[in-house]
Amino acid sequence: MNTLFDKIWDAHVVNCIEGGPTQLYIDRHYCHEVTSPQAFNGLRERGLKVFRPSKTFCSPDHNIPTLNQDKPIADPVSRNQVETLTKNATEFGVTLFGLGHPKNGIIHVIGPENGLTLPGYTIVCGDSHTSTHGAFGAIAFGIGTSEVEMVLASQCILQPKPKTMRITINGNLKPYVTAKDIALYIIAMMTTGGATGYFVEYAGDTIRSLSMEERMTVCNLSIEMGARGGMIAPDETTFAYVKGREYAPKGKDWDDAVAYWKTLKSDDDAVFDKEITFEATDIEPRITYGTNPGMGIGIEEKIPSLESIDEAGKISFMRSLDYMGFKPEESLLGKPIDYVFLGSCTNGRIEDFRAFASFVKGKKKADNVVAWLVPGSWNVDKQIREEGLDKILEDAGFEIRQPGCSACLAMNEDKVPAGKYAVSTSNRNFEGRQGPGARTILAGPLVAAAAAITGRITNPSTI
Repeated sequence: MNTLFDKIWDAHVVNCIEGGPTQLYIDRHYCHEVTSPQAFNGLRERGLKVFRPSKTFCSPDHNIPTLNQDKPIADPVSRNQVETLTKNATEFGVTLFGLGHPKNGIIHVIGPENGLTLPGYTIVCGDSHTSTHGAFGAIAFGIGTSEVEMVLASQCILQPKPKTMRITINGNLKPYVTAKDIALYIIAMMTTGGATGYFVEYAGDTIRSLSMEERMTVCNLSIEMGARGGMIAPDETTFAYVKGREYAPKGKDWDDAVAYWKTLKSDDDAVFDKEITFEATDIEPRITYGTNPGMGIGIEEKIPSLESIDEAGKISFMRSLDYMGFKPEESLLGKPIDYVFLGSCTNGRIEDFRAFASFVKGKKKADNVVAWLVPGSWNVDKQIREEGLDKILEDAGFEIRQPGCSACLAMNEDKVPAGKYAVSTSNRNFEGRQGPGARTILAGPLVAAAAAITGRITNPSTI
């Protein structure tokens, strides 16, 4: 009667504190340059070493430039953060995929593509979108800087056990509907707080039909509805993706691992604290109209009326629309846009670039659009060039930048100017997220491609 979550959680319990949290063992710890410096300093001040350095992998990603990475970083804050991560990784003996390293990239992209993310693992990182790795049938969640220090020092973390929720989606997706549209649909239905306190398992034949990269996109956005994390039971799709990757098990170890991974599924009689079901045919290509990922609509729909919003939410609803320059009951189709961003840990993988490139092939970027196409890793960049996608994109008027988090959170130079509209494949559309005063419309890679070609919000199915 155990859920997938229960099976993995219970296998990692070191100690239960009566009336308190669980001491949970962590299999894999990812670090980047923004949330780790204070944690390493804490170890230094207490005279501690990293308890199991082979379990921690670091990569600068949030605050690195996406141009001229071979030159010294111009921004002093960014330079200091990257240099500090290098110093800490060297001093404490943990693996670093530094700037210029062929394995460098967004930590949630490079973990899976190098076989570091595996089914049945517990995985943490000082970053909320660590839930991405749950796509492999892992318990993966973001942690705070004090918890980063805790994991470095002990390879364990203190965590209250979340409740469980299963979201089942069945049916065939309509043309032009991507995994990003699935996730944005779920968040809009659930609201940004609808899964607070829960760990979500995604299930159903729609989910099982997704590729690993599509599953990562769905799990990546779990945090945006308040969930502690999201996960999908491993299956043959998972095993085929992992097999042969550098850090994946080999030989007999591989056979033993797969035998164990095949047990990682919720029992038929497993009881979840909450069950939700959706139909795939109800999902259209999506866009957001407000300042949180839950404020979303099908691309052909209109912004909700003020009367349809509950009393408690009306003030924040109108504030969001004022910020975005939109009105209740307005259609966003045909709305001119200024920027398009393809990238981030949500949509910066090779399949996202393939989708974008296939859509813009033989077409031309609109003159009024500034487009930032940012691979999630150097491995993705390599695949783009090996497959000739760079030529297709260049012929259509697009430039590929160097890997990093880029305009997802605008910590580097990739900032959308105030008042400008950006159609973004990233994960958050908070006020100022992509730059002070920037207006972000979240979408999947096909909606972003259609906007880049037409210069306005466009249903990709109409081109």
